[in-house]
Amino acid sequence: MSGGASLPPPGKRKEIYKYEAPWTCYSMNWSVRPDRRFRLALGSFIEEYNNKVQILSLDEETSDFICRHTFDHPYPTTKIIWIPDTKGAFSDLLATSGDYLRVWRVSDNETKMECLLNNNKNSDFCAPLTSFDWNEVDPNLLGTSSIDTTCTIWGLETGQAIGRTNPVTGHVKTQLIAHDKEVYDIAFSRAGGGRDMFASVGADGSVRMFDLRHLEHSTIIYEDPQHLPLLRLAWNKQDPNYLATMAMDALEVIILDVRVPCTPVARLNNHRACVNGIAWAPHSSCHICTAADDHQALIWDIQQMPRAIEDPILAYTASGEINQIQWSSMQPDWIAICYNNCLEILRV
Repeated sequence: MSGGASLPPPGKRKEIYKYEAPWTCYSMNWSVRPDRRFRLALGSFIEEYNNKVQILSLDEETSDFICRHTFDHPYPTTKIIWIPDTKGAFSDLLATSGDYLRVWRVSDNETKMECLLNNNKNSDFCAPLTSFDWNEVDPNLLGTSSIDTTCTIWGLETGQAIGRTNPVTGHVKTQLIAHDKEVYDIAFSRAGGGRDMFASVGADGSVRMFDLRHLEHSTIIYEDPQHLPLLRLAWNKQDPNYLATMAMDALEVIILDVRVPCTPVARLNNHRACVNGIAWAPHSSCHICTAADDHQALIWDIQQMPRAIEDPILAYTASGEINQIQWSSMQPDWIAICYNNCLEILRV
C-alpha cells in the first residue's frame, strides 16, 4: 500500500511522527490543500466549556510538528473537517461541530470565525451536533446530525473570488427528521454524482439513506438486530456501494452493501475492545482501517468479500486507547490516530 507522496531522502525518512498536546485529543482532520502537506487540525477533549483547536504542520526537515496557532472553541469539537478543496480554489476554511456548526478562516498566523450556523433561532437551548460532513463534490454543502433526531443540510456562500475575502455565510437548505432517536453521524455518498445522496446512523440502531432530490422518503439499509445505537458510518471512497458502520460498545465493524440491504457482507472482528473509528483508504476500494480501545489500528483487505475476512493485513499498537483515526486523502500512505494527549501519523 504505497501512495504518491514524496518524502525526505531515505536517510531521514521516518515511519511515525508524534505530537503531544497539552490536553486529551479527540477530533482531528487532515488538510487537503496541495500546498499544505502534513497539516492537521486537532481538537481538545476537556470536560468544561473552554476547549481548544490547534493547527499543526509537520516540519519535514526536523521531523517535528509545529503548532501554527491555537484558538478557543466552546465545548469539545465533535468533528473537524477542512474544506474539501483539493485545488486550492476556495478560501482556506475549517469547520467544527459542537453546540453549533462553525466555519473558520485559517491564515498563516491566526484563525477567525467566519460564521456560526444555528438552526434553533426560536429556542434558548441548542441541540448539540454529534457530527457533520462536508460535501466533496460541492463544497457549498454541509450536513449536520443532531441529538434532536434531525439532520440539517446547510448551504454555504463562500464568496470564493480569490484575492477578496468576502464573508462566509450560510443558510438552511433543508432540515429533516432522520431517525426516531438521536442521530450520531452523517456522511455524503459519492453515488449518483456525489452531491445529493447521504446516509445517517443513530440511537435507533438504523442506517438510513436519503436523496436531497426526493426527501419525502428514506431507505433503511440496515438495522442492528439488538437495536443497539449505531455511532459511526463511513462510505467507501472508491465504490459507493459499500459503507461501514459500528454499534455502541461493539468489538466489530460491519460492512454493508447498499444493493443487499439489511445483511452485512462482512464483519471485521479482531478487536479486543470497543471500536472507536473507521477510515476507508482514499485510493483503494478494498482497504479499510479500524481503531479501538485495545490500542490497535488495524488495516483490512476486504476484496474477498463475501467470503469471511479473518485477519487484518497490518496492525499498529499505540500507547493508549485510540479514539480517532483519519486517512489522508492527499497522502494516501499516511494515517493519523489520536490517543490520550497524542497525535501520531503512521506510514502504511
